[in-house]
Amino acid sequence: MLRQIKYLCLLVVCRLVAQVPTEVPAVISEAKPVTVEHIKIHGAALEGNLEKDAVDRDVLVFLPPSYAKESSRRYPVVYALHGYSIGAEQWSKEIHVPQTIEGAFAQGAQDMIVVLPDSKTLHNGSMYSSSVTTGDFERFISHDVVAYIDAHYRTIPNRMSRGLVGHSMGGYGATRIGMKHADVFSSLYIMSPCCLSARTGAPPADLEKAVETAKTPEDLAKLPFMLRAQLASAAAWSPDPNNPPLYLDLPAKDGIAQPAVLAKWTANAPLAFIDQYIDNLREYRAISIDVGDQDGLRTDTGKLHDVLDQYRIVNGFEIYKGTHTSAVADRFQNHVMPFFSRNLCFKEQCQ
Repeated sequence: MLRQIKYLCLLVVCRLVAQVPTEVPAVISEAKPVTVEHIKIHGAALEGNLEKDAVDRDVLVFLPPSYAKESSRRYPVVYALHGYSIGAEQWSKEIHVPQTIEGAFAQGAQDMIVVLPDSKTLHNGSMYSSSVTTGDFERFISHDVVAYIDAHYRTIPNRMSRGLVGHSMGGYGATRIGMKHADVFSSLYIMSPCCLSARTGAPPADLEKAVETAKTPEDLAKLPFMLRAQLASAAAWSPDPNNPPLYLDLPAKDGIAQPAVLAKWTANAPLAFIDQYIDNLREYRAISIDVGDQDGLRTDTGKLHDVLDQYRIVNGFEIYKGTHTSAVADRFQNHVMPFFSRNLCFKEQCQ
């Protein structure tokens, strides 16, 4: 039972993303408006996914105030990843963009493009992982989205001018993708990352029962939040092309933990694989991590910081006053955007 409780606590925190209101920074009257574009990007990396999740994904693009006026100017880009159970549109409301982007520019952040790709799936979250069941969302973000934005907007197509940030499941995605794709991004901001540690023990038996009785996507949509979150994890980390209709393996069978499946989940835990990517992490110009002092993810977030310190990789780390989501809008305006303003390259010739 203790193991089951520990297992569930890692998922309960994610639920706060959609439930706890955020503190909104005051509107800055002199802030100039940004342009918001709603586009779709085809995910070649998502083609053929067994869940039949959308391959053409919704993406929000925020263009800085100078973009329309300075037609020859090119800009760095920040890619921002949303958390579990929400998509890009809902996260845009939680971090209060475009207001917080406009506020950051008004307070001195340099003009840049901000991109919010949507990675919601059948079970409400891709985990930004590589899976035949969900599609390769890791490559979708690091390749498909970046290539599209570079081809259709006036970007500076250089890793030194690309930043990656994410919150909660998006923080996990920023950690995972950041470790593996330092050739694409140069600055990394990790906000309250979930799912850093290997999970142990079997999930509750009602998950198996729910999977057995669910016949349609509508049935799955009615499942409790935590059961859906565990299905999302299984689809991402223990896919099984020979196990329809969900094409995944659960970490328990008949109430008994399945070591082979749990090993696959461990293989996707950043604190388990970080040592393999230390050289990549050394390539970053800047890394910053933050988490609320009342956030259940505080302990593991601190462990991530500790590992970087152990390897003498310079990184910023802040425990601020707040819950998992209460300060996320303020953090985005007053910490995330200034971080990238300081650390991205804003010149067309970057080294």
